[in-house]
Amino acid sequence: MTGPHPAAPSADPSAAEPPPCPKGTGGPPSALPRSDTPAAGPLTRLRVLDLATLFAGPLAATLLGDFGAEVIKVEHPRRPDPSRGHGPAKDGIGLWWKLLGRNKKTITLDLSTPGGRDVLLRLAAEADVVIENFRPGTLERWGLGWPELSAGNPRLVLTRVTGFGQFGPYARRPGFGTLAEAMSGFAALTGEPDGPPTLPPFGLADAIAALATSYAVLAALRGRDTTGRGQVVDMAIIEPMLTVLGPHPLWYDQLGHIQPRTGNRSANNAPRNTYRTADGSWVAVSASAQSVAERVLRLVGRPEVIDEPWFATGAGRARHADELDAAVGGWIARHDRADVLAAFEKAEAAIAPVYDIREVMADEQYRALGSLTDVPDDELGTVRMQNVLFRLSETPGAIRWAGRPHGADTDEVLAGLGLTGPEIAELRAAGAL
Repeated sequence: MTGPHPAAPSADPSAAEPPPCPKGTGGPPSALPRSDTPAAGPLTRLRVLDLATLFAGPLAATLLGDFGAEVIKVEHPRRPDPSRGHGPAKDGIGLWWKLLGRNKKTITLDLSTPGGRDVLLRLAAEADVVIENFRPGTLERWGLGWPELSAGNPRLVLTRVTGFGQFGPYARRPGFGTLAEAMSGFAALTGEPDGPPTLPPFGLADAIAALATSYAVLAALRGRDTTGRGQVVDMAIIEPMLTVLGPHPLWYDQLGHIQPRTGNRSANNAPRNTYRTADGSWVAVSASAQSVAERVLRLVGRPEVIDEPWFATGAGRARHADELDAAVGGWIARHDRADVLAAFEKAEAAIAPVYDIREVMADEQYRALGSLTDVPDDELGTVRMQNVLFRLSETPGAIRWAGRPHGADTDEVLAGLGLTGPEIAELRAAGAL
């Protein structure tokens, strides 16, 4: 692969492609490697066992796989990862799994059986990372806790992703991202002032926890470079969500301040809102910087407001959000979206259209970055999905394949451990596979 971020090859080989750029230039990205192309990413020699289900743990494993890690997805033989059945499907094939399962080999293993336990211990002995999200105590009940796993591999990093962490009064409760969005304070801040707390319509807390988990794994591996020993990562989904809320604990601790719901407005600056254009579209405006706020008010024909003493700070502008929204929203309401965007761009004022997914997939900036890409798939032909998360100039990530069928790689992975065909058949007959 020659570019820092794989682009979207056309399903038609004769279609025009962006020219490949020299590695590290940041220019147009190269074509996406096929599944038989060796990974070029910086995690190429890392082996990860993904025992988790649904989103936070599995997505962390996906992010590692995008940058070259060999990820082996372990699923129950009769109860696949529920993400395979979440959301829309095509021809009976869950589409969410195509994203979440990309770059993963998928095997089946019943960890509660003696045979499944033995195979997992053999896999863990050759792995760098295990990611799991069972309720605390479950692995221990199966004889697969940290003492057993580390005995066979002292350099292993065991990553435990749960709703509430491994200890404390809530540790054994079932935990999902929705609960983290509620308990962190996020939902209380979200929504209109006179409306109820609002939850996001997608797995926000799980996704943030996945980003934090992949970071935690790399930190633990870096620690292993220093100590020579593995360790346990304890990731509670409620904590990354709390972290991204920023200074709210500090505000309450020092001032007793509790931020109320403000809808699309910011409690820290203004103008900041969504505004409807004359043609019925919506745009989002942010004026966090003083210079940008001044440009916006000049653009909408209200330069006199800039001289008001309260306009000099974000907090002062936030206290006058009604006045600023009336000025900005009134001007935007008299113009079509294209004219609004063009005027703001000319004035170097911050604005963006409010997109639905159709517009996201057609946007020229996402196209230039290669943020969405076409991935060849044996089941569906070609699928379009988000590309790897960021660009590295020297050791780029790549999508080698989309999510595979349940258990598709079981025999290959077990044969790689040295199990013979009859041994694999015996495990399958015993219900371990």
